[in-house]
Amino acid sequence: MFNPSRDEVRLFFIEAWRKLRAGEVLTALETLASGWIEEHPEYHDLLENDPDAAVQDFTPERGQTNPFLHLSMHLSISEQVSIDQPPGIRAAAEALANRLDSLHDAQHQIMECLGEMLWQSQRNGLPPDGMAYIECIKRRASQ
Repeated sequence: MFNPSRDEVRLFFIEAWRKLRAGEVLTALETLASGWIEEHPEYHDLLENDPDAAVQDFTPERGQTNPFLHLSMHLSISEQVSIDQPPGIRAAAEALANRLDSLHDAQHQIMECLGEMLWQSQRNGLPPDGMAYIECIKRRASQ
């Protein structure tokens, strides 16, 4: 199983972005990652110019969003949708994207559902509830 460290994940995004800007050949995962980075211009300077980007702590107390966590969630959701796992996520995600007329905005809504599912799982000491996750996305798609 692929289980990269925090630093490896961060370096992956930094390197994917560097390779895209340099016109180098990208792997399929780097192509997907760089596409999400393109959607987030607020992260470009950090990925291009901050030598400490891979080791920084991003804390809510400082009003910071962790760009690497955010991009990783985009990749996770993209993978979930591509293989329809948990079952039903593809249709729910497509319905939400159609309602919002934006894949990007839909993914941000799905991130909230994913975060809620994971929080509930940790809080209750139970496995993640894929059905609750899908129902959350479906509710957002029908609003």
